Amino acid sequence: MGELDKTPLYELHVECGGKMVPFAGYSMPVQFPLGVKKEHEHVRNACGLFDVSHMGQVIVRGQEPAAALETLVSADIVGLPEGVQRYALFTNDEGGILDDLMVSNAGDHFYLVVNAACKEQDISYLHTGLAGEYEIEVLDRGLLALQGPQAATVMQRLCPEACDLTFMHHGRFEIDGIPVWISRSGYTGEDGFEISVPAEQTEALARLLLEQEEVEPIGLGARDSLRLEAGLCLYGHDIDTTTTPVEAGLIWAVGKPRRHGGERAGGFPGADIVLHQIDAKDHTRKRVGLLGEGRAPVRGGTKLYDQDDKHIGEVTSGGFGPSVGKPVALGYVDVAYANLDTQVFAEVRGKRLPMTISKTPFVTPHYYRG
Repeated sequence: MGELDKTPLYELHVECGGKMVPFAGYSMPVQFPLGVKKEHEHVRNACGLFDVSHMGQVIVRGQEPAAALETLVSADIVGLPEGVQRYALFTNDEGGILDDLMVSNAGDHFYLVVNAACKEQDISYLHTGLAGEYEIEVLDRGLLALQGPQAATVMQRLCPEACDLTFMHHGRFEIDGIPVWISRSGYTGEDGFEISVPAEQTEALARLLLEQEEVEPIGLGARDSLRLEAGLCLYGHDIDTTTTPVEAGLIWAVGKPRRHGGERAGGFPGADIVLHQIDAKDHTRKRVGLLGEGRAPVRGGTKLYDQDDKHIGEVTSGGFGPSVGKPVALGYVDVAYANLDTQVFAEVRGKRLPMTISKTPFVTPHYYRG
C-alpha cells in the first residue's frame, strides 16, 4: 500500500484525539474519544461534524450538460431545477452500478459529488463519456457534513440564509467570510447540511463549527451505523457492478422521463436491461432490510438461509443499531423471501441467528422538507 492521502483536516483530527485508519486511500478518523456509540447517539440527539473531504467534487460545464450527463446516469437531469440536488447512478452496459453520486444544478454548470473509492474511475468515465465538448474540473475543496436535529440551530447562528434550504436543495453562501456551497442533505437520516469549502479554509470552518456547543466531531464508525439505520446504501457493499438499480431497490433513481413511456426513455448504459427489469419484474433477487434479535451484530458477507437450510442470500452491511436497540443489516435475498416479516437465518460462527425481513429505514428520517 502506498502512502495514504490526507484531507485538509488531518491535523485537526489528530488534535481532537481521532483514531486514524486507512479508508479509500485516505487516513481518516474512525472514532474520537467519545466513542462510536456515543458519537452515534450525539448525532441522533444533537449535532455532529463529519469530514467527508475524501469524496470527489467535480464541475461539468458545456453546451447542454444535463442532456450529456443523461447519457451516463439513469436520473432525470434535464428536468433538475437550478438550486436542486438529485441522487444519481452511473451504470454500465449490463445495468450494473458503477457508482452512486449527487448531482446539483448550479445554474451555468453541474456540481457532482462522487464516492472516494470510485473517484478516479468516475472522473475517467466522465472524460470518456463526455469527450471533447465538455469541461470537467476536479475541485480541490474540503467537504464537511453537519448532521443532527440541532444542525439547523447551529446554521441559524452562523449562516441563517442556508436555513431557507429544504431537503436536497443547494446554494452558495458565506460563513464568517468563507465562501461555501451548501446542500441540505446528508447520510445519517437526520436533518443536516453538507458544506463544500475551499481546501485552505476547511480547517478554519471546521474549528468554528466545533466551537458550537451542540457540535461534536464524528468518525467513520458512527457514520456507518447512522447510514445503516437510515437504510442508505454504501457503494462497494450494498451496491456494485453486479447489482442493478432494480435489484438494489433504487428504482426511484431511474427518473420517470427515462423509463418506457417517458419523453427521454433509456439512453443510459444498460438501459434495456434496467427498464426490462422495471417492467417485467423478473429479477431474481432483491435488497432488503434485516432486523436481528439479541445484541450480536451480523456483518457483511454473512450467508442467509431459510428454515429448510436453503442458502437464499447474503448480508452486505450489518452491525448493531444503537438507536434501534437491535442488530440491523442490509442484504440480498431471493425474491421469494423478500416479503416483509419473512424469517430468515444468518450463519454467524456456526450458529443460525434468526432475522426478520424489515422495511427500511429502520429509524424515522428527519429530512427537512419545509
